[in-house]
Amino acid sequence: QVQLVESGGGSVQAGGSLRLSCIFSGARYNYYTMGWFRQAPGKEREGVAAVDARGITMYADSVKGRFTISQDNAKGTLYLQMNSLKPEDTAMYYCATDVWAWVGPRSLSRDVYDYWGQGTQVTVSS
Repeated sequence: QVQLVESGGGSVQAGGSLRLSCIFSGARYNYYTMGWFRQAPGKEREGVAAVDARGITMYADSVKGRFTISQDNAKGTLYLQMNSLKPEDTAMYYCATDVWAWVGPRSLSRDVYDYWGQGTQVTVSS
């Protein structure tokens, strides 16, 4: 079992920045992928970014150049640095882990992830 707890959400004006954190605990795996997802009201949950144990990353086109995913294994924490935020970034943000997997073509698909956090709300006003 893996436990995930997100924090760092809030309200910000367009053009601003936020850094989300996800503390992970419980079972550790030799290889894994961790991802950030978001879900706006009335929309499907979509993948934003992913990183695996080797440090390989993947980003959705909508956030490339604005968001950066990183991890600090010593602290057991996953991060999402979000810059140049837009109103369309408004959503509940979730972290998730796909155990025994490297980043690959499906790493932004919610279907492959095994464990999820409860989410943290991000609201961007224009």
